[in-house]
Amino acid sequence: MPEFGKIKGVPRKEALGMDQMVPLFVRSRGLSAGLNTMRVFSAWDEVSGVKDFTLRKFYRDGKLFVTLSSSMVRTHIELQKDSILQAVNSFLEKDSLFDKSCSKVGLVKEIILK
Repeated sequence: MPEFGKIKGVPRKEALGMDQMVPLFVRSRGLSAGLNTMRVFSAWDEVSGVKDFTLRKFYRDGKLFVTLSSSMVRTHIELQKDSILQAVNSFLEKDSLFDKSCSKVGLVKEIILK
């Protein structure tokens, strides 16, 4: 495990800002997949507008599984699923903490409502 302050691929004398250091630190510690998953969940909460009706969220293989507490809300979201999917991915692309190079957890390909 690398020492704190020594990040693979970054020369020691090069000064970096926090906006550059945080993503490098996350990648060097192997935290990208977990952080990306949390960012996907946050994007759903921000974009969908149904955070209060969301019981569970699960992400696997590009699919975001969402369990909602109301069948009425689920029907309403089902009709808007394509636009919400685009909005979630747009949110993630603008998110500085979302690691686009992570092979395990990337952008959402599909939303499945339960």
